[in-house]
Amino acid sequence: MPCYFMLTIKTSGDKLSNSLRSKVRSSASLSSCRFISQQSGTSAVKDVGELELPPFDYVPRIYKGPSADEVLQKRKKFLGPSLFYYYQKPLNIVEGKMQYLFDENGRRYLDAFAGIVTVSCGHCHPDIVQAIRTQNELLQHATTIYLHHAIGDFAEALASKMPGNLKVVYFVNSGSEANELATLMARLYSGNHDMISLRNAYHGGSAGTMGLTALSSWKYNISQGGVHHVLNPNTYRGVFGSDGEQYAKDVKDHIDFGSSGRVAGFIAETIQGVGGAVELAPGYLPAVYKYIRNAGGVCIADEVQTGFGRTGSHYWGFETQGVIPDIVTMAKGIGNGLPLGAVVTTPEIASVLAERIQFNTFGGNPVCSAGGLAVLKVLDKEKRQEHCAAVGSYLLDRLRALQEKHEVIGDVRGRGLMIGVELVTDRKLKTPAKAETSILFEKLKDLGVLIGKGGYESNVFRVKPPMCFTKEDADFLVDAMDYAMSGL
Repeated sequence: MPCYFMLTIKTSGDKLSNSLRSKVRSSASLSSCRFISQQSGTSAVKDVGELELPPFDYVPRIYKGPSADEVLQKRKKFLGPSLFYYYQKPLNIVEGKMQYLFDENGRRYLDAFAGIVTVSCGHCHPDIVQAIRTQNELLQHATTIYLHHAIGDFAEALASKMPGNLKVVYFVNSGSEANELATLMARLYSGNHDMISLRNAYHGGSAGTMGLTALSSWKYNISQGGVHHVLNPNTYRGVFGSDGEQYAKDVKDHIDFGSSGRVAGFIAETIQGVGGAVELAPGYLPAVYKYIRNAGGVCIADEVQTGFGRTGSHYWGFETQGVIPDIVTMAKGIGNGLPLGAVVTTPEIASVLAERIQFNTFGGNPVCSAGGLAVLKVLDKEKRQEHCAAVGSYLLDRLRALQEKHEVIGDVRGRGLMIGVELVTDRKLKTPAKAETSILFEKLKDLGVLIGKGGYESNVFRVKPPMCFTKEDADFLVDAMDYAMSGL
């Protein structure tokens, strides 16, 4: 059945209107789509061809729960006002299968954001569901005061994926907790206090990790001392372009002129997530790690989003820079949606925590450990790293071809299935296209694509789907972007 999209454009001024009205008549796919653009009271209809989700042999269950409006009202009444939601009319997502999500009406969407880069193997992957179900029926919880094989089995499998002497694992419940624990380790082991992180970084929302984060929209006005934020080695917007060693000199300057000359550690994402899929300039981490270690500090790799083969070229993001950290933090994809995180370090650094009692009630929970081990097995069995390399390369090629067609695309970047598409109103000035991004964001949803947004100005599309995302899905995503951008 046909569907129609109406985009209202205000002719007074340059700013595009946020009024985006859609009338969608489709449950699982959209075909014979037309965009109706209105300007100065006249309308012109432009045929944009057919756009259909790839075939998928799955029928969602009939949903009998509360409506989106009812869910939203209860959420507003009983949950904190700081919670935000996507889209002017938020979606009521009630079911998921592999790389697709379904709303209350049974309409299928391509999930190109994976629950904020969390669903690695696919929604409700049968192997992971079965592992969780089996353990859940035997023992849900016991804590580490008793022995249970699940936590040891999982730790052994995870340690086998790590290079060098990174062989000791601590399990936690989230990325924020992992980075909090890693910072504690760095300060205890080094005997120093000052931490260094990058501008535009996100490392968590706890009181401690908020100090490491360097995006004002994610930081409350509380004490966050002891952290230095250095230049972001952004090859698109940074002052030194792709010269990683030049950016690294700013770290040396902070050590020499902003600290006692001794630091606890340095933490960085290899590809910044919330900051807009910004990959560190080549050669940056080797130079920085040298400066940090010479100043008595340890080097922490935040792999919360880049780990487990998502980059395609490597299993861990830090490997793209040819370094081995002293501590690695991870979460999100490690559990495919389970509340699970981990810190992996060396026996020497781990020993400092034995000075006191270090305990986590839910860390290494039998159910989460069984699910996490199943995730590692699925990633290996289905060769998801190689898959991300192949599909990611194909998707990047298609997005770069789209960049040649649409001036609004300023930059296409990333690796594997961790990609950013930065939108600008002027390619020379690199002016963030904030209004246009908002409009396209809504239009893509109406077309059946759920995508993420990032960057300080929220002008970067974050394309980080479940790792079972296919080339056919990539075609649908890029075609949807093309159709949406053609209406601007």
